[in-house]
Amino acid sequence: MAYLSPRLASAAALLLPLTLAGAPALAQTAPTDVKEDSVVLQPDKVADDAPVVETLAQANLPSWSEDNARALLTFIRNIGEEGLFPKDYDPQELQAAIDSGNQIQLDKVATDAFLLLATHMRDGRTPNAARKQWFMTDSDSDSTPLIPLLDYALTANDVPMTLTGLDPVHPTFALLKSALATAKTPAEENAIRVNMERWRWMPRDLGEGYVVSNVPEYLTRVVRNGTVIATHKAVVGKASTPTPQLNPMATGVIVNPTWTLPRSIINEGIGATIANNPASARRQGYTWTGKGKTLSVVQQPGANNALGVMKLEMLNPHAIYLHDTPSKGAFAATKRAFSHGCIRTEKALHFSGLMAVMFAGATPEEFGEVVASGKTKRFEFTQPFPVYVAYWTMVPDGKGGLKKLADLYGRDAPVVASFAEPGRPTAALIAPAPPPVVPTTTTATRQPAPAAPARPSAQAPGMSGIY
Repeated sequence: MAYLSPRLASAAALLLPLTLAGAPALAQTAPTDVKEDSVVLQPDKVADDAPVVETLAQANLPSWSEDNARALLTFIRNIGEEGLFPKDYDPQELQAAIDSGNQIQLDKVATDAFLLLATHMRDGRTPNAARKQWFMTDSDSDSTPLIPLLDYALTANDVPMTLTGLDPVHPTFALLKSALATAKTPAEENAIRVNMERWRWMPRDLGEGYVVSNVPEYLTRVVRNGTVIATHKAVVGKASTPTPQLNPMATGVIVNPTWTLPRSIINEGIGATIANNPASARRQGYTWTGKGKTLSVVQQPGANNALGVMKLEMLNPHAIYLHDTPSKGAFAATKRAFSHGCIRTEKALHFSGLMAVMFAGATPEEFGEVVASGKTKRFEFTQPFPVYVAYWTMVPDGKGGLKKLADLYGRDAPVVASFAEPGRPTAALIAPAPPPVVPTTTTATRQPAPAAPARPSAQAPGMSGIY
């Protein structure tokens, strides 16, 4: 990540306001009735991910000692502290396996319980079908595969610490976890659990540098090494064009961008304006080719451009990005769900200047000159970084506690409802070794097809297939 040194960062903080003072005033004020790109709505994910399957020989796990099994049992009985539910991991069955003295049974039951519990702590308990418009990519399954994790836990004889190590590292998760212990009502408990879940759906570590927009909070933050270095008000999607949750990589920032209008917005009115009053369309900065169904429209940079003076480049199939807007009045509202899905960013000159200086290596003077020129310029980031478009309805209140935000898209209720249903299935299975192939007929021209390996049972989450 191409970061400024603290000294240069301080200099940038002083230089940017001076440099931007020379930017055209018209870029800061303009009409209030504008449209920007509409979100491309994608269907919700319904199916859960298929598990990783290893045979007993491939996994080559140590046997469960009684001490490790009892440590797992105690952890399961106290798992409510993590916002999860003991019943999901069948503590009675684990207790019976410990008491049985049967090592094969203990290995099977304890392994099943550990892998399902580790799945829920790493990836979240909520099935994909209840994660409405959630499209974030979570790399934890690659960085923390569960079967090696189990091997480590058994070898180190430290099951509780291994499982606790799956918690998200962000301080807000720890704050939620503490608040759960003192929650006074079931509704409050569920609100906290929902947000603990959402943290688990994201990468455990968000990275050294990133941008995060929390939709229900109407805020965008720039974060470096765990410190928020800039906060901007945001306008998010209205109920009919809601902003989805995703984490694309930002690859550059475009200053004085053009805007290629999507067909939906052409059809809403600008197409008619071009046909009936082309002079008015030109005054608004529109240029076009074709007509009717082949009409293609681009709005040139300027005071009326729907993207304002900047667009953060973050490629994704939803057509979601952060950008400026000429509708500055919207930022004065308390509830700011007005957009077609994209995220409008307050003080966009300062935001884009910070992006260009910190991540593209530009000087404040270079950035200011580009803004003042009115010409389109792309500042490419030396190393892309993630932009998290999140949906947390409980956030720190700045006083050591939490505050509840309005659930503007109604996305909490499906998660709460899922708590009464089985959670997502285990992400890893241990299957018995496939049976040996015993040919029944052998000829010079034909061999029987090999027998298919035994398949793990799909009847219940967490069944590892060890029998």
